[in-house]
Amino acid sequence: MTAPPIAQTAPLSSQSDIDAEIAFAHARAAAAETQPQLAFPAYRSSVLRHPTKDLRHADPEGAELFAPVFGHTDIDPLEADLTVQHGGEPIGERIRVSGRVLDGDGRPVRNQLVEIWQANAAGRYIHKRDQHPAPIDPNFTGVGRCLTDSNGGYSFVTIKPGPYPWRNHRNAWRPAHIHFSLFGTDFTQRMITQMYFPSDPLFALDPIYQAITDQNARDRLVAKYAHDVSEHEWLLGYRWDIVLTGSHRTAMESEDDDE
Repeated sequence: MTAPPIAQTAPLSSQSDIDAEIAFAHARAAAAETQPQLAFPAYRSSVLRHPTKDLRHADPEGAELFAPVFGHTDIDPLEADLTVQHGGEPIGERIRVSGRVLDGDGRPVRNQLVEIWQANAAGRYIHKRDQHPAPIDPNFTGVGRCLTDSNGGYSFVTIKPGPYPWRNHRNAWRPAHIHFSLFGTDFTQRMITQMYFPSDPLFALDPIYQAITDQNARDRLVAKYAHDVSEHEWLLGYRWDIVLTGSHRTAMESEDDDE
């Protein structure tokens, strides 16, 4: 769930170097881009990860012979509550994230499989490649899933994730975020994105977030605090809608970009 170590042949870049590269990339963008640039030099591993050859369409009929079929009987409602999956209470700020999955015309996308994964409150993933010296919470795995309802709605109860360091450059920290995956009807339709929290001071410093050069598109990745979603003396609420198509669609990332 976290990035593999990035091989370095020279001293790590400083944040000021990264800031300059981000500013240069934004300045030279011919037009505002509403999706992440596949090769964004400030995001070091994108140089190795992005496609270098023409993309080829997968045969959807062939893929569907092997792809799983998800239905209401396959998913337990408890999977949408990441705070009750183990023997005790996880540590951290309890939150609810709710929203709708919509198409470009604002119509609800029903029975859509939505998966999330995230770091714990200390910024640590349950993954062997995450060696961040922060505590692992034995009562929090950080994964959940649900199906959208007849109105396209989804809802997760979880713990607000913490920011964490990553090896893109010296003193590099990722803003707190939750990964979202939407499956469509088979794996060839899978889309992945990230949801951020309001007013995070790390936004301007993060080359993954800044790989989208259009500010309006970046803003659509940030959830809004929703007091009506909050629950008295229990949790804070956030609302975040996912738009799959059209000019206001939610920015999606390559499946290889897992930070």
